[in-house]
Amino acid sequence: MIHYDPHKWLDHFFDIRGSLVREISGRVALCVVWSTLVVFVHKYVTNISMSSLLHTLVGFALGLLLVFRTNSSYDRYWEGRKLWGGIVNETRNLIRAAAIHLKNEPELLLQLTRWTALFPWATMSGLRGVSDLGPFEKELSPSDRLAIISAQHPAMAVTARMSECLNEARRRGAITDIIQMALDRNVELLVDYMGGCERIRKTPLPFAYVVHLRRALVLYCFTLPFALVDTFGWATILDVLVVSYVFFGIEEIGVEIEGPFGYDENDLPLEEICETIRKNLYAISGLGGTAQEALPEGL
Repeated sequence: MIHYDPHKWLDHFFDIRGSLVREISGRVALCVVWSTLVVFVHKYVTNISMSSLLHTLVGFALGLLLVFRTNSSYDRYWEGRKLWGGIVNETRNLIRAAAIHLKNEPELLLQLTRWTALFPWATMSGLRGVSDLGPFEKELSPSDRLAIISAQHPAMAVTARMSECLNEARRRGAITDIIQMALDRNVELLVDYMGGCERIRKTPLPFAYVVHLRRALVLYCFTLPFALVDTFGWATILDVLVVSYVFFGIEEIGVEIEGPFGYDENDLPLEEICETIRKNLYAISGLGGTAQEALPEGL
Protein backbone atom coordinates (compact mmCIF):
# COMPACT_ATOMS: atom_id res chain seq x y z
CA MET A 1 0.00 0.00 0.00
CA ILE A 2 1.18 3.52 -0.83
CA HIS A 3 0.83 5.99 2.03
CA TYR A 4 -0.01 9.54 0.98
CA ASP A 5 -1.61 12.78 2.14
CA PRO A 6 -4.97 13.18 0.35
CA HIS A 7 -4.89 16.95 0.95
CA LYS A 8 -1.75 17.46 -1.13
CA TRP A 9 -2.46 17.27 -4.84
CA LEU A 10 0.89 18.16 -6.36
CA ASP A 11 2.95 15.82 -4.17
CA HIS A 12 1.66 12.78 -6.06
CA PHE A 13 0.05 14.29 -9.17
CA PHE A 14 2.86 13.14 -11.47
CA ASP A 15 3.71 9.88 -9.69
CA ILE A 16 3.93 6.78 -11.85
CA ARG A 17 4.24 4.23 -9.05
CA GLY A 18 0.82 2.96 -8.04
CA SER A 19 -1.05 5.02 -10.64
CA LEU A 20 -1.43 2.06 -13.08
CA VAL A 21 -0.01 4.12 -15.95
CA ARG A 22 2.43 1.34 -16.82
CA GLU A 23 -0.35 -1.25 -16.88
CA ILE A 24 -2.54 0.65 -19.34
CA SER A 25 0.13 2.43 -21.38
CA GLY A 26 0.20 -0.26 -24.08
CA ARG A 27 -3.55 -0.17 -24.65
CA VAL A 28 -3.67 3.62 -24.67
CA ALA A 29 -0.71 3.86 -27.04
CA LEU A 30 -2.38 1.43 -29.43
CA CYS A 31 -5.54 3.55 -29.41
CA VAL A 32 -3.47 6.66 -30.17
CA VAL A 33 -1.66 5.00 -33.07
CA TRP A 34 -4.96 3.72 -34.45
CA SER A 35 -6.60 7.16 -34.17
CA THR A 36 -3.63 8.71 -35.98
CA LEU A 37 -4.12 6.27 -38.85
CA VAL A 38 -7.86 6.99 -38.96
CA VAL A 39 -7.30 10.76 -39.09
CA PHE A 40 -4.67 10.38 -41.82
CA VAL A 41 -7.00 8.24 -43.97
CA HIS A 42 -9.90 10.63 -43.41
CA LYS A 43 -7.82 13.70 -44.32
CA TYR A 44 -5.89 12.39 -47.32
CA VAL A 45 -7.69 9.32 -48.68
CA THR A 46 -11.45 9.21 -48.12
CA ASN A 47 -14.16 10.27 -45.72
CA ILE A 48 -14.55 7.55 -43.08
CA SER A 49 -16.39 9.50 -40.38
CA MET A 50 -19.55 8.26 -38.68
CA SER A 51 -22.26 9.77 -36.50
CA SER A 52 -21.30 10.38 -32.86
CA LEU A 53 -24.82 9.54 -31.62
CA LEU A 54 -24.02 5.85 -31.21
CA HIS A 55 -20.97 6.55 -29.07
CA THR A 56 -22.97 8.99 -26.96
CA LEU A 57 -25.52 6.30 -26.17
CA VAL A 58 -22.98 3.51 -25.70
CA GLY A 59 -20.74 5.77 -23.60
CA PHE A 60 -23.52 6.22 -21.07
CA ALA A 61 -24.04 2.46 -20.73
CA LEU A 62 -20.29 1.88 -20.61
CA GLY A 63 -19.97 4.40 -17.80
CA LEU A 64 -22.56 2.50 -15.76
CA LEU A 65 -20.68 -0.76 -16.35
CA LEU A 66 -17.42 0.80 -15.20
CA VAL A 67 -19.07 2.25 -12.08
CA PHE A 68 -20.45 -1.16 -11.18
CA ARG A 69 -17.04 -2.70 -11.82
CA THR A 70 -15.16 -0.33 -9.54
CA ASN A 71 -17.84 -0.42 -6.84
CA SER A 72 -17.78 -4.22 -6.77
CA SER A 73 -14.00 -4.24 -6.57
CA TYR A 74 -13.91 -1.65 -3.80
CA ASP A 75 -16.52 -3.59 -1.83
CA ARG A 76 -14.18 -6.58 -1.95
CA TYR A 77 -11.22 -4.39 -0.94
CA TRP A 78 -13.04 -2.81 1.99
CA GLU A 79 -14.51 -6.12 3.17
CA GLY A 80 -10.99 -7.55 3.15
CA ARG A 81 -9.79 -4.66 5.31
CA LYS A 82 -12.67 -5.16 7.76
CA LEU A 83 -11.88 -8.86 8.00
CA TRP A 84 -8.25 -8.10 8.79
CA GLY A 85 -9.42 -5.51 11.31
CA GLY A 86 -11.37 -8.33 12.95
CA ILE A 87 -8.23 -10.46 13.05
CA VAL A 88 -6.39 -7.59 14.76
CA ASN A 89 -9.12 -7.19 17.37
CA GLU A 90 -9.65 -10.86 18.15
CA THR A 91 -5.96 -11.62 18.56
CA ARG A 92 -5.69 -8.72 20.99
CA ASN A 93 -8.80 -9.82 22.87
CA LEU A 94 -7.52 -13.37 23.17
CA ILE A 95 -4.12 -12.45 24.58
CA ARG A 96 -5.54 -9.65 26.74
CA ALA A 97 -7.81 -12.13 28.52
CA ALA A 98 -5.20 -14.91 28.52
CA ALA A 99 -2.63 -12.59 30.11
CA ILE A 100 -4.96 -12.25 33.11
CA HIS A 101 -6.01 -15.86 33.47
CA LEU A 102 -2.60 -17.39 32.72
CA LYS A 103 -0.42 -14.98 34.70
CA ASN A 104 0.71 -17.91 36.86
CA GLU A 105 1.58 -19.97 33.75
CA PRO A 106 4.07 -17.72 31.92
CA GLU A 107 5.45 -20.51 29.73
CA LEU A 108 1.98 -21.50 28.56
CA LEU A 109 1.04 -17.85 28.02
CA LEU A 110 4.16 -17.34 25.93
CA GLN A 111 3.29 -20.36 23.78
CA LEU A 112 -0.25 -19.10 23.24
CA THR A 113 1.04 -15.62 22.42
CA ARG A 114 3.52 -16.98 19.90
CA TRP A 115 0.93 -19.15 18.12
CA THR A 116 -1.61 -16.33 18.11
CA ALA A 117 0.95 -13.90 16.67
CA LEU A 118 1.83 -16.49 14.04
CA PHE A 119 -1.79 -16.88 12.89
CA PRO A 120 -1.92 -13.65 10.80
CA TRP A 121 1.36 -14.52 9.06
CA ALA A 122 0.09 -18.01 8.25
CA THR A 123 -3.20 -16.56 7.00
CA MET A 124 -1.43 -14.03 4.79
CA SER A 125 0.83 -16.73 3.35
CA GLY A 126 -2.17 -18.94 2.61
CA LEU A 127 -3.98 -16.12 0.82
CA ARG A 128 -0.87 -15.50 -1.29
CA GLY A 129 -0.15 -19.16 -1.95
CA VAL A 130 3.34 -19.07 -0.41
CA SER A 131 5.04 -20.73 2.57
CA ASP A 132 6.48 -17.67 4.27
CA LEU A 133 6.03 -17.34 8.05
CA GLY A 134 7.82 -14.00 8.31
CA PRO A 135 9.80 -13.52 11.54
CA PHE A 136 8.56 -16.87 12.83
CA GLU A 137 10.77 -18.65 10.33
CA LYS A 138 13.50 -18.23 12.97
CA GLU A 139 11.41 -18.03 16.14
CA LEU A 140 9.84 -21.48 15.72
CA SER A 141 11.71 -24.68 16.39
CA PRO A 142 12.58 -26.68 13.24
CA SER A 143 10.01 -29.35 14.12
CA ASP A 144 7.21 -26.82 14.72
CA ARG A 145 8.05 -24.92 11.56
CA LEU A 146 8.04 -28.12 9.50
CA ALA A 147 4.73 -29.19 11.01
CA ILE A 148 3.07 -25.88 10.11
CA ILE A 149 4.58 -25.56 6.64
CA SER A 150 3.75 -29.15 5.69
CA ALA A 151 0.18 -28.99 7.01
CA GLN A 152 -2.66 -29.14 4.49
CA HIS A 153 -3.86 -25.78 5.82
CA PRO A 154 -1.06 -24.02 7.78
CA ALA A 155 -3.29 -21.39 9.37
CA MET A 156 -5.70 -24.04 10.63
CA ALA A 157 -2.73 -25.97 12.02
CA VAL A 158 -1.82 -22.83 13.97
CA THR A 159 -5.34 -22.50 15.39
CA ALA A 160 -5.13 -26.14 16.50
CA ARG A 161 -1.99 -25.29 18.47
CA MET A 162 -3.77 -22.30 20.02
CA SER A 163 -6.65 -24.52 21.14
CA GLU A 164 -4.16 -27.06 22.48
CA CYS A 165 -2.63 -24.35 24.66
CA LEU A 166 -6.04 -23.46 26.06
CA ASN A 167 -6.84 -27.11 26.66
CA GLU A 168 -3.54 -27.58 28.48
CA ALA A 169 -4.32 -24.54 30.63
CA ARG A 170 -7.65 -26.08 31.59
CA ARG A 171 -5.98 -29.44 32.31
CA ARG A 172 -3.52 -27.73 34.65
CA GLY A 173 -6.36 -25.95 36.44
CA ALA A 174 -5.23 -22.49 35.35
CA ILE A 175 -8.62 -21.79 33.74
CA THR A 176 -12.09 -23.26 34.09
CA ASP A 177 -14.15 -24.92 31.36
CA ILE A 178 -16.19 -21.74 30.96
CA ILE A 179 -13.12 -19.54 30.55
CA GLN A 180 -11.65 -22.00 28.06
CA MET A 181 -14.84 -21.83 25.99
CA ALA A 182 -14.79 -18.03 26.13
CA LEU A 183 -11.15 -17.85 25.01
CA ASP A 184 -11.67 -20.48 22.33
CA ARG A 185 -14.51 -18.34 20.96
CA ASN A 186 -11.84 -15.84 19.91
CA VAL A 187 -10.09 -18.63 18.02
CA GLU A 188 -13.35 -19.53 16.30
CA LEU A 189 -13.83 -15.93 15.22
CA LEU A 190 -10.30 -15.85 13.80
CA VAL A 191 -11.19 -18.88 11.68
CA ASP A 192 -14.35 -17.10 10.51
CA TYR A 193 -12.39 -14.00 9.47
CA MET A 194 -9.85 -16.13 7.65
CA GLY A 195 -12.68 -17.93 5.84
CA GLY A 196 -14.08 -14.58 4.74
CA CYS A 197 -10.71 -13.64 3.25
CA GLU A 198 -10.52 -16.97 1.43
CA ARG A 199 -14.00 -16.38 0.02
CA ILE A 200 -12.87 -13.07 -1.47
CA ARG A 201 -9.70 -14.60 -2.89
CA LYS A 202 -11.37 -17.63 -4.45
CA THR A 203 -14.45 -15.88 -5.86
CA PRO A 204 -13.51 -13.43 -8.62
CA LEU A 205 -16.05 -11.29 -10.44
CA PRO A 206 -18.14 -13.29 -12.91
CA PHE A 207 -16.19 -14.11 -16.05
CA ALA A 208 -18.99 -13.07 -18.42
CA TYR A 209 -19.18 -9.59 -16.88
CA VAL A 210 -15.45 -8.95 -17.08
CA VAL A 211 -15.16 -10.21 -20.66
CA HIS A 212 -18.18 -8.22 -21.86
CA LEU A 213 -16.90 -5.04 -20.26
CA ARG A 214 -13.47 -5.40 -21.84
CA ARG A 215 -14.91 -6.13 -25.26
CA ALA A 216 -17.14 -3.07 -24.97
CA LEU A 217 -14.17 -0.93 -23.93
CA VAL A 218 -12.05 -2.06 -26.87
CA LEU A 219 -14.86 -1.58 -29.38
CA TYR A 220 -15.73 1.85 -27.99
CA CYS A 221 -12.18 3.21 -27.88
CA PHE A 222 -11.15 1.86 -31.28
CA THR A 223 -14.27 3.12 -33.07
CA LEU A 224 -14.25 6.47 -31.27
CA PRO A 225 -11.91 8.13 -33.83
CA PHE A 226 -14.49 7.56 -36.57
CA ALA A 227 -17.07 9.50 -34.52
CA LEU A 228 -14.74 12.40 -33.73
CA VAL A 229 -12.58 12.86 -36.80
CA ASP A 230 -15.04 14.93 -38.83
CA THR A 231 -15.51 17.42 -35.98
CA PHE A 232 -12.08 17.59 -34.35
CA GLY A 233 -9.68 16.66 -37.13
CA TRP A 234 -6.15 16.09 -35.84
CA ALA A 235 -7.33 16.93 -32.32
CA THR A 236 -9.07 13.54 -32.45
CA ILE A 237 -5.76 11.97 -31.43
CA LEU A 238 -5.68 13.93 -28.17
CA ASP A 239 -9.36 13.24 -27.54
CA VAL A 240 -8.87 9.49 -27.94
CA LEU A 241 -5.81 9.63 -25.71
CA VAL A 242 -7.79 11.24 -22.89
CA VAL A 243 -10.87 9.03 -23.24
CA SER A 244 -8.91 5.77 -23.51
CA TYR A 245 -6.70 6.75 -20.56
CA VAL A 246 -9.74 7.45 -18.39
CA PHE A 247 -11.72 4.34 -19.38
CA PHE A 248 -8.88 1.83 -19.35
CA GLY A 249 -7.59 3.38 -16.12
CA ILE A 250 -10.93 2.94 -14.35
CA GLU A 251 -11.14 -0.67 -15.47
CA GLU A 252 -7.58 -1.38 -14.37
CA ILE A 253 -8.25 0.12 -10.94
CA GLY A 254 -11.03 -2.43 -10.54
CA VAL A 255 -8.63 -5.20 -11.48
CA GLU A 256 -5.98 -3.92 -9.04
CA ILE A 257 -8.17 -3.75 -5.94
CA GLU A 258 -10.52 -6.70 -6.46
CA GLY A 259 -7.89 -9.03 -4.96
CA PRO A 260 -6.57 -7.01 -1.99
CA PHE A 261 -4.30 -9.64 -0.43
CA GLY A 262 -1.46 -9.74 -2.96
CA TYR A 263 1.72 -7.78 -3.58
CA ASP A 264 0.35 -4.96 -5.75
CA GLU A 265 1.12 -1.40 -4.72
CA ASN A 266 -2.56 -0.72 -4.00
CA ASP A 267 -3.21 -3.91 -2.03
CA LEU A 268 -3.69 -4.05 1.72
CA PRO A 269 -0.49 -3.64 3.79
CA LEU A 270 -0.72 -7.14 5.24
CA GLU A 271 2.92 -7.29 6.35
CA GLU A 272 2.46 -4.12 8.38
CA ILE A 273 -0.74 -5.44 9.94
CA CYS A 274 0.86 -8.78 10.81
CA GLU A 275 3.90 -7.11 12.36
CA THR A 276 1.67 -4.73 14.32
CA ILE A 277 -0.26 -7.70 15.71
CA ARG A 278 2.96 -9.47 16.67
CA LYS A 279 4.30 -6.45 18.57
CA ASN A 280 0.94 -5.78 20.22
CA LEU A 281 0.55 -9.33 21.47
CA TYR A 282 4.01 -9.63 22.94
CA ALA A 283 3.54 -6.27 24.64
CA ILE A 284 0.12 -7.23 26.02
CA SER A 285 1.38 -10.55 27.35
CA GLY A 286 4.31 -8.78 29.04
CA LEU A 287 6.69 -11.68 28.43
CA GLY A 288 10.38 -11.37 27.44
CA GLY A 289 12.07 -10.49 24.15
CA THR A 290 9.80 -8.65 21.80
CA ALA A 291 7.36 -8.20 24.65
CA GLN A 292 9.40 -5.17 25.65
CA GLU A 293 8.85 -3.41 22.33
CA ALA A 294 6.65 -0.34 22.46
CA LEU A 295 3.18 -0.48 20.99
CA PRO A 296 3.28 0.91 17.42
CA GLU A 297 1.02 3.67 16.22
CA GLY A 298 -1.88 3.09 13.87
CA LEU A 299 -3.67 0.02 12.68
